[in-house]
Amino acid sequence: MRDSLAAVLESEGYLVDEARNGIEAVTRAIEHLPDLVLLDLNMPHWDGWTAFSQLDRVTPLLPVIVITARPNQYDKAVRLGVDAFMEKPLNIPVLVHAIQTPYQRRREASCAPHHQPAFVTELLGSANPDDEQPAPPFSGDNT
Repeated sequence: MRDSLAAVLESEGYLVDEARNGIEAVTRAIEHLPDLVLLDLNMPHWDGWTAFSQLDRVTPLLPVIVITARPNQYDKAVRLGVDAFMEKPLNIPVLVHAIQTPYQRRREASCAPHHQPAFVTELLGSANPDDEQPAPPFSGDNT
């Protein structure tokens, strides 16, 4: 899956740096600060949540999209302040569009998203139209 997604992103013109596990993902991201990180929750040597917490502690303004086959993880993504969240099966066009959309919310902010009351994790649609997606929580911002 990682190799296929990397091939798609490279065909879109992105420079992709792959990691085989959570520790490697965090180490690479800290050494060579990327524009965006895609994290799968199912990784060896630190799952995606552990890797996200480590990245968020060291590089809190780094945009992260979490991808998972695990059910019922969106609420946790919201609590932790993940920029965007997608359940498998992946909807590649939606994911590529999300990657193309600059995640400026973190970079424009003076602090990490989970410290901003109006921040809401973006829920990206999966490829399965029968999947019922939870509604994003009300952010209190009507703009």
